[in-house]
Amino acid sequence: MDTRLSAVAEQLLLIERELRVLGLWSVEPPSAEALASVQPFCVDTMSFEAWLQWLFLPRMKALLESSGALPSASGIRPMAEECYRGRETEVLGLLRELGEFDRLITSAG
Repeated sequence: MDTRLSAVAEQLLLIERELRVLGLWSVEPPSAEALASVQPFCVDTMSFEAWLQWLFLPRMKALLESSGALPSASGIRPMAEECYRGRETEVLGLLRELGEFDRLITSAG
């Protein structure tokens, strides 16, 4: 069993909390077309925070619930840094939590 599972689950909750604290959590889901994007992070159809909320978090939670294998690499924080360029101070907590997620994923299981 992967020893990171509980830490990753906790990290997902911290990412969700940061999105809520920042007011970036939405009650309205993206359209089916937006969710069907094949671009990385759905950059062509939705904001980064929408991608986190509606695709990344649910997929990671489903993976944990099904005891699926965790990915071996993650580069979400660099994408967040690019998306929030010029707003780093405002989203510092979110960047920190995403960086910790990346660290957990790339650490040995």
